[in-house]
Amino acid sequence: MRRTRRSSLLQQDDGDPLSVVVNLFDVAMVFAVALMVAMVMHMNMTEVFTQEDYTIVKNPGKDNMEIIQKKGQTIETYKAGGQTTDGDGTRGRRLGTAYELDDGQIIYVPDDD
Repeated sequence: MRRTRRSSLLQQDDGDPLSVVVNLFDVAMVFAVALMVAMVMHMNMTEVFTQEDYTIVKNPGKDNMEIIQKKGQTIETYKAGGQTTDGDGTRGRRLGTAYELDDGQIIYVPDDD
């Protein structure tokens, strides 16, 4: 009787060896999605997924400052180096800096060229 039990156990282990790989792929996909969601939440970029218009300023006041603005379905980026890029390929240059005071007043300081 013992021989029949061993042979029945050996026959059950003859499954497809690639079935483990399929399960690993599923786990990797769930991990990748969870990692992307955690990254978006950590960087406070949840506005990207909403229908609202928004403006994000990256590195304010520095040479590599970038302004990202979403209006409807279009997203425009403005770089502090003077280059402007948007959907229709128009370009511009930086003219100065605007500062907002505590009382809400905005002061414009032109750049020296």
